[in-house]
Amino acid sequence: MEYRLTDFLPTTKKELELRGWDEVDVILFSGDAYVDHPSFGAAVIGRTLEAAGYRVAIVPQPDWHGDYRDFKKLGRPRLFFGISPGCMDSMVNKYTANRRLRSEDAYSPDGRHDLRPEYPTIVYTRILKELFPDVPVVLGGIEASLRRLTHYDYWQEKLRPSILVDSGADLLIYGMGEKPIIELARRSPGEWRDVPQTVYLADDIEITKDDIVLHSHEECLRDKRAQAENFRHIEEQSNMMHAQRIIQRIGTRSVVVNPPYPPMTTAELDASFDLPYTRQPHPKYKGKRIPAYDMIKHSVNIHRGCFGGCAFCTISAHQGKFIACRSKESILREVRQVIEMPDFKGYLSDLGGPSANMYGMHGRNLNACEKCRRPSCIHPQICPNLDTNHSKLLDIYHAVDALPGIKRSFIGSGVRYDLLLYRSKDEAANQAAQQYTRELITRHVSGRLKVAPEHTSDNVLRLMRKPSFQQFYEFKRIFDRINREEGLNQQIIPYFISSHPGCHEADMAELAVITKQLDFHLEQVQDFTPTPMTNATETWYTGYDPYTLEQVFSAKTPREKLAQRQYFFWYKPEERRSIEQSLRRIGRPDLIARLYNGIQPASSSPKPKPNHNENHRTKSDRKESPEGKRGRNRRHR
Repeated sequence: MEYRLTDFLPTTKKELELRGWDEVDVILFSGDAYVDHPSFGAAVIGRTLEAAGYRVAIVPQPDWHGDYRDFKKLGRPRLFFGISPGCMDSMVNKYTANRRLRSEDAYSPDGRHDLRPEYPTIVYTRILKELFPDVPVVLGGIEASLRRLTHYDYWQEKLRPSILVDSGADLLIYGMGEKPIIELARRSPGEWRDVPQTVYLADDIEITKDDIVLHSHEECLRDKRAQAENFRHIEEQSNMMHAQRIIQRIGTRSVVVNPPYPPMTTAELDASFDLPYTRQPHPKYKGKRIPAYDMIKHSVNIHRGCFGGCAFCTISAHQGKFIACRSKESILREVRQVIEMPDFKGYLSDLGGPSANMYGMHGRNLNACEKCRRPSCIHPQICPNLDTNHSKLLDIYHAVDALPGIKRSFIGSGVRYDLLLYRSKDEAANQAAQQYTRELITRHVSGRLKVAPEHTSDNVLRLMRKPSFQQFYEFKRIFDRINREEGLNQQIIPYFISSHPGCHEADMAELAVITKQLDFHLEQVQDFTPTPMTNATETWYTGYDPYTLEQVFSAKTPREKLAQRQYFFWYKPEERRSIEQSLRRIGRPDLIARLYNGIQPASSSPKPKPNHNENHRTKSDRKESPEGKRGRNRRHR
């Protein structure tokens, strides 16, 4: 379908004139290219404001050098500026775990690296405050959301205060921003302070008995244990149905975090996804490739939220653990839009969400959920109150696959196999899980099913908040059996992380032996990357588990991290000598024979064929779901 220029949010003075506008209510500055699609945050916020009757313009990837003409070209908005730094954290988007430049910026045309600064939230805000000091600036997006309080910054290697302090912005929206952005637009800035799901700086604040007062920023700078203690409160309140206000002192001022809105209802989520997106990049990018768009353009997101609570994941801090589901009708409407795309060949690349198989799941007794503080509904065990029935999800799959024009719908999002293996007291739920498992493997896998055991050590998995590796064994047996029964020849592709808090060299050596026994030559692997506002990052930085305050070892130096990472690639001849030396050094020479029994020494081994996927596990490898990209930053994790 061909779209006119006026079908997109305006980006230039000329496009404002085409609409007959002489004034704009809100101007959004985005660190990403402008793709008018429900997976791109700036488009969602812009369309949400537009649907509420406001005039919105967007300036994608403004040039922050020179005379700042991109920041001045649309003038001043009637209400406020909004900063949307990008679907991914800018530093995760730019650098690997070893702080090396990534091969491309997936959210920029042709993958260019020079179209966004580091920390665009800070850079854009400072420029706007210099040019228009009297116009309010509102922050949003993953970068600001995860930096709303004192946080550890891996790239600067130090604790940073709330990004409100560093940027000079007036207000911050955390989490998914449709509800708060409309409320801000309806009110004058003087009435913003009690809007839910917002953060602001106050010179004076009246503290009530219901408020949670954290250790001050200065206390956290002096005492890492204070930072660890803070994080438990932050994570718990991010995942509660009825959260408390959080206050943290910095200098003479206070950062105030208002409790979030309740999870969106199905009707509210449908309304967001049903907005008139063109689902296309802006025409200014004609002839250019936007890698992230290429990956998700034939995919559909069906829910928000994730109750997994993985220690290295940012979803709970951004979207929360309560699942908000779209209706079947809304999902089918979007699938029909995908079918009409001229380059669609009948294959839906992903029908998923932050986790593929949590659609329709919730607590049976909601009163219990309203009091719950657990960051995970499935760790250390699956909550008996959780309804794990996959029937609603199967109904979605069946309805989508029945549409004319759909040949296959694939599940590219991560599947939680612990939910599939769980045996509840509800026999109907158990039968639905079995049916889902078989249909997933036989109908929705494109040759390779990606799952995320993350490690093989039970102690490391405990700190990750992941299930025992024994469950992976069980799931793989089911996967292999179904493949034999159906005459299929599919692979299961596991993801693993090295250097996670609590992981020692010996744990990685055991991982190498176990995955060798399973006949895996690992491809999808990565070093743990500390990203703001995750339990694992706070453990890594402080040395304390925020929940138990027990001390936890973490590999931090490049030498320690490389010593762990090498075990992923035990099968490479060039790694053998170093691995053998490391095994002797850590007192595990017994593993040498288990790794290399029957394999010739490196000097006489044939050189293996290169695998270009090894060593390049990125966020897009981990999670093909667009929501996952916005939420996780986890998988840089």
